[in-house]
Amino acid sequence: MVRLFNVYYPTRLLVLVAGEGIIVCAYFILAAFMRFGQDSLLVLNYQFGFYKILGIAVVALVFLHYFDLYDAQRISSRGEIWFRLLLVLAILSFCLAGVGYLFPAFMLGRDTFVFGLTILTFALFAWRGAYDWMIRQPFLRERVYVVGDGDRAKRLVEAMRTRRELGMEVIGWAGSVGTGSLSREAIAPDLMDHVRKHELDRVIVALADRRGTMPVRELLGIRMAGIKVEDATGIMEKISGKIEVESLYPSWLIFSEGFRLNPAFVLARRLISILVALTCLFLILPFLPIIALLIKLTSPGPVFYRQKRVGKNGTVFTCFKFRTMRQDAEATGGAKWAGDDDPRITSVGRWLRRMRLDEIPQLWNVFRGDMGFVGPRPERPEFVEWLAREIPYYHLRHVIRPGITGWAQVRYRYGASLEEAREKLKYDLYYIKNMSLSLDLLIFSESVKTVLLGRGSR
Repeated sequence: MVRLFNVYYPTRLLVLVAGEGIIVCAYFILAAFMRFGQDSLLVLNYQFGFYKILGIAVVALVFLHYFDLYDAQRISSRGEIWFRLLLVLAILSFCLAGVGYLFPAFMLGRDTFVFGLTILTFALFAWRGAYDWMIRQPFLRERVYVVGDGDRAKRLVEAMRTRRELGMEVIGWAGSVGTGSLSREAIAPDLMDHVRKHELDRVIVALADRRGTMPVRELLGIRMAGIKVEDATGIMEKISGKIEVESLYPSWLIFSEGFRLNPAFVLARRLISILVALTCLFLILPFLPIIALLIKLTSPGPVFYRQKRVGKNGTVFTCFKFRTMRQDAEATGGAKWAGDDDPRITSVGRWLRRMRLDEIPQLWNVFRGDMGFVGPRPERPEFVEWLAREIPYYHLRHVIRPGITGWAQVRYRYGASLEEAREKLKYDLYYIKNMSLSLDLLIFSESVKTVLLGRGSR
């Protein structure tokens, strides 16, 4: 796996992305050669033709990403992939035609554009077919053996078997998954035999309890033989983009890399948050009266909703939002999460939530320093007190400022239960461990995608 923006991506996925980027560039260049022959270099050099093609490639890759064509977990059927690919090419054609009409100097010429797009369609379909064949080939996969049992090993094996883009083939595991504890004697005698027999590339240790069960001598011999030996917590972090809290030891948190809050980084991040908040407020300012009017026309009560939330180091602050529920939403039941088709949400409020426009007033919280632009979502004190009792390490999410958007928001749905809060904590801990300006930029980009597709809200 390759680390980019402090996130691990399967090498195969990067090959797919790079291949499609190269194809887009190559086929527009080929179209120019087919159309203009020997004069094609003059055409491409004229008014930065090569840079225009590179720009088209970047836009095409962004569209492919926004339509989940690089997310095998969201779409897996071949028919849906082909349909979305055609949809992306149609939208790309429409956008480029519009740009060419408004800014004729930007385009390469109508004939080159039509030629390139026609060839590009066939080329992308062929490349997707070749990629699909490639990831199915056993000889191109990494052969993995899992040492362990129980839920931890089961989750790991499941992830590797269902996500073909990881390129990992589970040859087997020591002991039966989910059958209880595993003794050292059950692992040790045949572990090295398995390694030799199956020509393994990697051994992953997923023991629920290592005390007295860790085959240290055998694993050391395997490692000295040049075979990778990894802990399940680390590999699951890379695969899933989250930190498993169920099987987490405090020592792992203490000694693992990450969790670095450099003062210069914190200051730069704060200044960027203020700048982004002010810019967004300035751009959105003309639309605020319209939103306020819609809220007042559809539901009696104030435009803004003020609520106590828990921030950095457990401090409580007042969070501002556009009101999306009836004024008496908590008159009887008290504090509770919003559910699917929650009757307390107004008609305009449902639209505001879907587009995340109800969170615009939180830009003021960012400017004041209560929140950052990116970070764990702030929860109410009542919920925090309860969740901290039920979920280990929950208090760690308060070591940084909460944010308007975050890693958990772009990777997981809206959380409205104990189990969903536990799942979101895994993503929050991953973000705190790996936080950087590049990861913030990635989250911001993913947030735009989430808003445009209306995901993650209730």
